[in-house]
Amino acid sequence: MPLLPTASMIVTVSFRLNNLRNAVLAFVLVPLLGVLIALGMLGLREFEQQMQLRMQEDIELVARSIRLPISTAMIRRDVMDVQQALDSAFQLEQVFGVYVYDAGGDLIATSGPRSPSLDRRRDARLITATGSQGAFDERHGREVFSFFLPLTDAGGRIIGLLQITRDVSRFQAYIAQMRWQGGVAIAVLSLLFLLVVLWGYYRAVGRHVDRLAQAMRRIGEGARGLRVPEQGPDELRLLATNMNDMIQRREDSEQALEVQRAQQAELEARLRQSQKLAAIGQLAAGVAHELGTPLGVIAGRAQRARRRAGADSPLTREMTSVLDELGRVEGIVRQLLDFARRNPLNLRDLSLKGLVADVVARARTAHDRPDVKICVQAPANADDLRVQVDPVRLEQALGNLVGNAIQAARTRVVVRWCQLQDTADSAVELSVEDDGPGIAEEHRDHVFDPFFTTKPVGAGTGLGLAVAHAAVEDHGGRIWLDREPQSGTRFVMTLPVDGERAS
Repeated sequence: MPLLPTASMIVTVSFRLNNLRNAVLAFVLVPLLGVLIALGMLGLREFEQQMQLRMQEDIELVARSIRLPISTAMIRRDVMDVQQALDSAFQLEQVFGVYVYDAGGDLIATSGPRSPSLDRRRDARLITATGSQGAFDERHGREVFSFFLPLTDAGGRIIGLLQITRDVSRFQAYIAQMRWQGGVAIAVLSLLFLLVVLWGYYRAVGRHVDRLAQAMRRIGEGARGLRVPEQGPDELRLLATNMNDMIQRREDSEQALEVQRAQQAELEARLRQSQKLAAIGQLAAGVAHELGTPLGVIAGRAQRARRRAGADSPLTREMTSVLDELGRVEGIVRQLLDFARRNPLNLRDLSLKGLVADVVARARTAHDRPDVKICVQAPANADDLRVQVDPVRLEQALGNLVGNAIQAARTRVVVRWCQLQDTADSAVELSVEDDGPGIAEEHRDHVFDPFFTTKPVGAGTGLGLAVAHAAVEDHGGRIWLDREPQSGTRFVMTLPVDGERAS
């Protein structure tokens, strides 16, 4: 019962034929080798038939050459002449034996071993009646070929039969040798053909396919910037070109996705910061509102107590100290209210040059540091540059930045602005830079957090940058700490010119 192919056998065969080299061998080389072997075998068979035909023709030629003398001797009944003719034919190398029979089938002359082919008279009579023919036979373990030719007189009457036998053992050995040599030649040609096909496959296709596979494997493992070599035949080069285009598009898509993820992360961070600031602002507004009334009452009573006491009274000095501290507390409450104020913007069309000049002038007055020089670097079109902003909120934000810079600077503060040219929407950029010691790396991510400050206790509330951040975001802009300067601190803000995003 024949075995049916199992699933594993089918999978194994399919896997092997899925290999391009094995497919070429199976569907191209094997059929060609089959044709080559079939042609070789047909050629050997045709050669063997032609050799046999040639051998028979040689024997027939010898028989016909001695036919006439033998027939003449038999007509004269001269047995000696018949024997001489037979002996002359037997001396030929190809002849193994020569035999003559009379019309009755009796052997009348022979030269060589006795023929086993015509032991019976009826065989001779039958061959005599049917004409010349050839037959193979075996003699003492050796294969021989016998050719039979009827002998006739002048009138065409058959008077006897001539048999010439040839030893074909050497002929058969030669044929066997030719078969062996032909088989070896076919095997060598098949092997050579296999090597040529494999070498040609490798040179023309295999090595390029291997490069493609290796490159794609490395790309699949995550290698960036790698390209498939565009080598080999036109089809493989076209495939490599399309693969490189696909890889480039994939890398562009991944890069765009990374940019989108970074933007999304930045937007989420800004959203969380805004939500945190909004929550803190609500808390600050509530605290400031609750503190406002008690502080007003305390301040009023302290002023009345100071007026009732004499100018030189110790109580007057104490009340003056209390009023100073109350003024500091009121300043903190005012900052809390400024931070919590998120009312709609009161946009006005202003000259940015005049707004910056007013902020710098007030900062010079508020912060008495004559050793610090404030430099204002305006663009060439400063007189024509106008923006739609809420003056109070923007002056407050810019004033906090300039005030912090004056406090931190050693010798110089630079305020500069310009109109951005490479953005889709018209916008301006303002920056405030000082040459102070700078902000420590561990503090840079928290500079806009409310109540975060690096100043000593009592010297700052940590609301100045938070107020500036809220004001700039309400205008639809951005503010950040520039990390590029190696020394000092530089804050940068961008604002829309027309105020549409802010509204």
